[in-house]
Amino acid sequence: MQEFTKNSNIFSLLSQAVSEGVVVINQKHHIIATNEAANEMFGFAESELVGQHLDILVPQKYLHMHDKHVDAFMQYSDKRQMGHGRDLHGKRKDGSLFPVEAGLNPFTIDGEIYVMALVIDITVRKAQQQEILDLNSQLEKKISSRTKQLEDTVLKLQEEAILRQEAEERMKTSLQKERDLGELKTKFLSLVSHEFKTPLTGMLSSAILAERYTLTEQQDKRDKHLKIIKNKIKYLDNILNDFLSIERLETGKVNYKMSVFPLSKVINEVVYDANMLLKEGQNIKYPEHVDEYLITFDEKILELAISNLINNAIKYSPEHTQIKIKTEAHKDRLQISVKDQGIGIPLEEQKFIFQRYFRAENALTNQGTGIGLNILKSHLENLNGSISFTSNPQGSCFTIEIPLETT
Repeated sequence: MQEFTKNSNIFSLLSQAVSEGVVVINQKHHIIATNEAANEMFGFAESELVGQHLDILVPQKYLHMHDKHVDAFMQYSDKRQMGHGRDLHGKRKDGSLFPVEAGLNPFTIDGEIYVMALVIDITVRKAQQQEILDLNSQLEKKISSRTKQLEDTVLKLQEEAILRQEAEERMKTSLQKERDLGELKTKFLSLVSHEFKTPLTGMLSSAILAERYTLTEQQDKRDKHLKIIKNKIKYLDNILNDFLSIERLETGKVNYKMSVFPLSKVINEVVYDANMLLKEGQNIKYPEHVDEYLITFDEKILELAISNLINNAIKYSPEHTQIKIKTEAHKDRLQISVKDQGIGIPLEEQKFIFQRYFRAENALTNQGTGIGLNILKSHLENLNGSISFTSNPQGSCFTIEIPLETT
């Protein structure tokens, strides 16, 4: 509980970016953290749930078995959906019940087991399901009551069939979107837990080791571990900045600063920084004729975009490969492409690549939050630009297109 409390500010920032309810419990089934969405969903004020037993959110008729299910899940289960094959309900502060869907994610901090639940209020979905059932019932009644009026019955059956099909299609679409979103959010929560836990553990280890080097001649060893701590703090700071960027984009508080600058200036700076990250044998092929282009754009956003694509190319490409940067003008538009020889993006997952928090299955072993490309796409579209890609098992090519002003 102490270690979790240390990271409560990080949890608060991350959980508020999630629109669904988040509830975290410890091994004693006590609630140790919630987000604003969960508080509103269950009708409680901020922090009112913290310290309460989980039973406060569970309907009376489920209490006799609920504790056993939670204990068994903590001991033997991996992340999963809760309540397969049966309806789940939550209990609000005023005692009213409502249907829910819950995804469970166990995790461990310093030997303490916790469970993070992602809770979705599915009242609307249940209403839609009932609407379809009611529509089917009405259809059957009309068929029975109008058998003698054959011509009118046929016409009305056709109309009802169309309505039924449209309702079912809407329902299928709605359910599929909810499933896709639920999978992405569950994957995101698990991912964020790992992304923060790993550098925090490294920082703690380096701090402990640095304390042991007290002699003057051991300064190099102290400096090494201090550098590790600084790098990991910078990594965490970049993640938090990404989440702040999401908040600014969603609230429309982004202020862009347009200026005129040579494209070569940005590419030189990005390539210089990227060279520090290259794996053994990797190299970056510099674009031709880059000095010809004068750009009117937000310089920081363009630097962010190109840096994101080059860093991804380095990360997902093996050693002894080349990353190619190419620039090409088409009338009043400029295309900047970054092509790698990496692992590629599976075909069935390519449609999700710009969705927030999404990461392809073959990239989960690499650090990352699945936020960068989503933020990049939003910034470019706000500035009359765009981003697209092609990918296969031999590599990927991402292309940025922005307005161009030539010299």
